[in-house]
Amino acid sequence: MAHTEKFDLLEYLSNQNHNHNGGNCEIPSLKELSDMQGVSIAKLREQLSVARSYGFVEVQPKTGIKMLPYSFAPAVKKSLSFALSLDRTYFDDFSKLRRIIEANFWFEAVARLDEKDLSYLQELVDQAWKKLESSPPRLPHQEHRDLHLTMYGKIENVFVLGLMEAYWDAYEEVGLNRYTELAHLKNVWNYHRKIVDALCRGKVDEGYRLLLEHMDLLQRIDSV
Repeated sequence: MAHTEKFDLLEYLSNQNHNHNGGNCEIPSLKELSDMQGVSIAKLREQLSVARSYGFVEVQPKTGIKMLPYSFAPAVKKSLSFALSLDRTYFDDFSKLRRIIEANFWFEAVARLDEKDLSYLQELVDQAWKKLESSPPRLPHQEHRDLHLTMYGKIENVFVLGLMEAYWDAYEEVGLNRYTELAHLKNVWNYHRKIVDALCRGKVDEGYRLLLEHMDLLQRIDSV
């Protein structure tokens, strides 16, 4: 079959997904796609590289090409990382967006948390304080990231989740995970402890008020 360059792998993947009602679907090998669609393997490799970079597919030696559940995060992370390489102040703008998202989705997010989630949040707070009070103190960045992503992790909105994941990657990229002013970190984790305590007591409105105060505190550091 003569090769054509009109084939679009992303469109093909989308059609396959629709044909299988969003379920698992087998994606042919590049050789098979080349024979079926009349497009060169070199062109298919280029298109497959794009699909992988956006997190649409994974490629394994034994299982071949496999479609992944849609996630907004890979595209945002890639674009945001490039933006930060151009100008670090883009993080300040993105941080403002993240605060708006957390504030607006607070009630929807915490309504989905169960006892296991609340217990895990308490564990994260305890782990963070152990690090802060150790000698020498250690930075509880992973706990900070996990706490926020756990509170919002059950929202059924892939775009919100993608933006929040991208924020924490960017937070690390600009070095805020290495911020070491102990008094500030303890203040932040005092708020985290109060927020989690409010959630465990079913005081969602109180938790929301504390969240907003906590955001005002972080804004001073995000803009450093």
